[in-house]
Amino acid sequence: MPRGDLFPEIGPFETGYLPVSGGHVLYWEQVGNPRGAAVLFLHGGPGAGAGAVHRRFFDPSHWRVIIFDQRGAGRSRPLGSLEANTTPDLVADVETLRRHLGLERMLLFGGSWGSTLALAYAQAFPDRVDGCVLRGVFLGRREEVEWFLHGIATLFPDAHGAFAGFLPEAERGDILGNYLRRLTDPDPAVHMPAARAWSVYEGSCSTLLPSPDTVTSFAQDRTALGLARIEAHYFANDLFLPPEATAGGLPGGLLGGMPRIAHIPAEIVQGRYDVICPPHTAFALAAAWPSARLTVVPDAGHSALEPGVRRALVAAVERFRYGR
Repeated sequence: MPRGDLFPEIGPFETGYLPVSGGHVLYWEQVGNPRGAAVLFLHGGPGAGAGAVHRRFFDPSHWRVIIFDQRGAGRSRPLGSLEANTTPDLVADVETLRRHLGLERMLLFGGSWGSTLALAYAQAFPDRVDGCVLRGVFLGRREEVEWFLHGIATLFPDAHGAFAGFLPEAERGDILGNYLRRLTDPDPAVHMPAARAWSVYEGSCSTLLPSPDTVTSFAQDRTALGLARIEAHYFANDLFLPPEATAGGLPGGLLGGMPRIAHIPAEIVQGRYDVICPPHTAFALAAAWPSARLTVVPDAGHSALEPGVRRALVAAVERFRYGR
């Protein structure tokens, strides 16, 4: 086990491309022990894609790590495609990939949007899930989207000012709609500047302390286009999740599905100063999940790579290895 940090860099022992519905082809890779316990990494965004650093949360001597880029993201094709790109499509893709790789059950590891997708998959296929390690919880509720679009200005007025200021003043009353219009324009001269502005905004607010390297990575064309276009598409469609409230006034959305997975063990890691996905959402999830343990990292924001968060995530995965 590493001394409180990530495991060494490692390459995959197998990679592939998996055709799925809607003309999408998913990139996937396997890392670590081919005969080990299976853990599936679910990246954020939606649309952010996965990277080599994400392999390093898991001890390669024990875990069979499966990483894939979701529809329209990263190395999957076509980049930024919104065709047949919904949460039910992504849940179906996880199940297709599980079957393709011959996995019986999996530990799910996801942060931010990855936590959303992990919950959606677990609620659809609880018998296939050994447990969940979730970070920077996002439940896809309207209040969370509104916070991202507007509320962050309370703490990051400069970053939000640049984000909103990218649009002409007359269009700032509908930030989401007018960004989405640009992001879906076929002309790169229109969609790429909008994608960079959206993605840099998110990167600028993702860490407790300023991180130029984080902002630079978010500004890369491939990352920016997948993240911004797909994220705006999902935000405009209520994340393609069930309604937040039922006719009887009971909780809806992902919280409404928690009884289906109440027995599944979970580790929730949350940065105290996470501005992208504020802590009250993680607390709400933990309150609805009897088998979950919530760890609040006192000196961290949203990013999985902040020192306290990555140590807590590695420790959470190790607890599943050795017994909680």
